[in-house]
Amino acid sequence: MRRLNPVILLAVLVFAVMLWQRHTPAPVGTVTGTVATTPASQGNAAALPDFLPAEACATLDAIARGGPFEHSQDGVVFGNYEGLLPQQPRGYYHEYTVETPGARTRGTRRIITGGTPPMVWYYTDDHYRSFRRFEMSR
Repeated sequence: MRRLNPVILLAVLVFAVMLWQRHTPAPVGTVTGTVATTPASQGNAAALPDFLPAEACATLDAIARGGPFEHSQDGVVFGNYEGLLPQQPRGYYHEYTVETPGARTRGTRRIITGGTPPMVWYYTDDHYRSFRRFEMSR
């Protein structure tokens, strides 16, 4: 019996995995969704993605203005220790609180930006267990 060339076998395996990933829903704890939006400061809150709560508008406005921020932790470096966002050098990501009505603490909702000025935007409502990417037009 003739043996398969290992390079061809590897290429077929990689192709099969790529096809499988395209047709498999994203597991919990991954980055999902990309929605084009405009900055909240332009008064176009209707353009924000549906998954962002109304309170995110105030956070996005504060980010666009460069502050002030209500919480001292806002604007600090987000470490991406969970490894769910794309790998970047330390200092690339920053986190900001999205207020949770009725919460006594900062709650679990955050906007994470990447780059200075921000070039990528993520939202988490479960304290970094999952992220949804969205875009802000410039």
